[in-house]
Amino acid sequence: MNADHFKGKWNQFKGELKKQWGEITDDDLTTVEGNYDKFKGLMQERYADRKDEVSKWADEWYRTAQTNTKESETVARSGRK
Repeated sequence: MNADHFKGKWNQFKGELKKQWGEITDDDLTTVEGNYDKFKGLMQERYADRKDEVSKWADEWYRTAQTNTKESETVARSGRK
């Protein structure tokens, strides 16, 4: 996932992030506000021993979100024909 993709999916991502990783606060989410570098820094701070696990989870979440978006677009296009 790159910074632009991260920012584009931020509103969807932050809810799932908070559910999955309970040490994330609303203040943390406000601080990050879609900034990938700030997100990585926060993960280092909160989950230093598991930051790779969090990063892997985030990448997988993004891949799933992209797949779901593409499938929805395909269904929408096929319904218009």
